[in-house]
Amino acid sequence: MKFLSALLLLALSPTQTAAFAPANNHAVVSAAPSATSLQMGPPTPESLLTETYGEGSRKYRRTVYTHNEWVKHRSSDRFIRNISSMINSGVYKSLGREVFATTAIATFLVVFNALTGGYTDFDGVQHEAIISSLPQLTLPLTPFTLLSPSLGLLLVFRTNSSYGRWDEARKFWGLNINHTRDLNRMATAWYGHDGIPVDPTLRAEHLRQVSLMTWAFVRSMKRHLSPPAEDEEAYVAELNARLAPEQAQAMIDAAHRPNRALYDLSVAIDRLPMHFMRKNEINKNLSIFEDTLGGSERLLSSPVPLFYSRHTARFLSTWLLLLPFAMYEPFKGSWNHVMEIPAIALASLFLFGIEELATQLEEPFTILPMQGFCDKIGANCDEIVGWRGQGLDE
Repeated sequence: MKFLSALLLLALSPTQTAAFAPANNHAVVSAAPSATSLQMGPPTPESLLTETYGEGSRKYRRTVYTHNEWVKHRSSDRFIRNISSMINSGVYKSLGREVFATTAIATFLVVFNALTGGYTDFDGVQHEAIISSLPQLTLPLTPFTLLSPSLGLLLVFRTNSSYGRWDEARKFWGLNINHTRDLNRMATAWYGHDGIPVDPTLRAEHLRQVSLMTWAFVRSMKRHLSPPAEDEEAYVAELNARLAPEQAQAMIDAAHRPNRALYDLSVAIDRLPMHFMRKNEINKNLSIFEDTLGGSERLLSSPVPLFYSRHTARFLSTWLLLLPFAMYEPFKGSWNHVMEIPAIALASLFLFGIEELATQLEEPFTILPMQGFCDKIGANCDEIVGWRGQGLDE
């Protein structure tokens, strides 16, 4: 029992279970609804079964927290709420076959050993073995005790490396949000040169292009990092709705759309009437965009080394599939060792769950609310370029 308790503590440790925050039903506030806005939080009762777990559920993990969500997140009833929602967990639903396999082995073992070693009936009467020619199937607990620290380290490293990838991707988008604001703020405030009178109509058009091309870059980056089946149609529709037809088509037809959007943004900045040194400062943001784009492409194309992931999965699977044989004897205090079955099921659920969390976090872009980021950037940039700048302050 002590060994089982240690397993459960390992599975429930904060380092592991904090990989996903509880989902919520609130999206990033944007100026206008997007064609690709997705509902945040858990699937609704009307959702298809395939969207409640596995690949289909990833779009519901694109959570964005506000003050209300943080209050709920740290509320005193969070433990009861999280335990009561276990049956609806998409992570646990994804592990049905794995948990069934270990539970089936435990069930077979209890029945087989009862037949070969004797059993106790419902009245408490002990019966002799029905099949006395076969031995009971058990394994010593010591090898599992010796290997459990190594397995724990593998799972911790696996989870931490996956969370690091998610954190890095989120920081890339944080840089995009910060520097798109910075770029449009500088363009708006510095518009004009050497006291030359500013034409308000021309200024509005120039800055509108800067804002549009800024949004087009992050939207193209989002499409670049998203599955085509999910985002291609919406991406084309949004570009056609916001950009001039020839401009939108040129971006859609580009082999590398984010690069084309950055080029168009560079052209829009170059048209601004301002001192070249100020333009250089604005263009520094474009170099940062190139860095966030390149870093995101690196994360998307390079998983955690496959031999590490495969070895961890094989180690964990073998360890859990054989664990029922070692846990048979420690449960001799229960009726015919039957309590081993739910104990193995629970231990398998939590330990396989840790590996599942790491796998789900490893590719971060389809669980990041990138559409919400794009909508927020577009709204912020449109607002900034609408402000009065130099030469128009009177």
